[in-house]
Amino acid sequence: MPTYTITELAKEFDITPRAIRFYEDQGLLSPKREGSGGRNRVYAARERTRLKLTLRGKRLGLTLSEIKNLVDMYESPKDTEAQLKRFLGVLAQHREKLERQREDLEVTLEEIAAHEAECLQLLDTDLPQKSPAKRTVRPAAARKSA
Repeated sequence: MPTYTITELAKEFDITPRAIRFYEDQGLLSPKREGSGGRNRVYAARERTRLKLTLRGKRLGLTLSEIKNLVDMYESPKDTEAQLKRFLGVLAQHREKLERQREDLEVTLEEIAAHEAECLQLLDTDLPQKSPAKRTVRPAAARKSA
């Protein structure tokens, strides 16, 4: 059975070893300890899978508690139907939250587009005519330094 070091897992999943240790502190991972005084963490395939599920849950916007329930459910065959139904409820809540956020983002993007159009119209009609090269908008960083 393959084993992994903390560095190998960190590289594979593009996270820091500190993040892996944090998940360990939260009870999501429990590697074996080897070496003098148990200084070296050794992660089995089980821990790699738990880390993968943890990161997937994080991308979904789940809390660490919800992620822990998901990961534990993955390993626990007892009362799977009830656990799955409960988890479906959690996912439904997150879906609703994300749908509301998407709606808010769409409204905000529409408002930005309207303001951009208004600014462009004002530039074309209300300001004294300048050559097109002088009508360009400077990046925010350039405006701050001026």
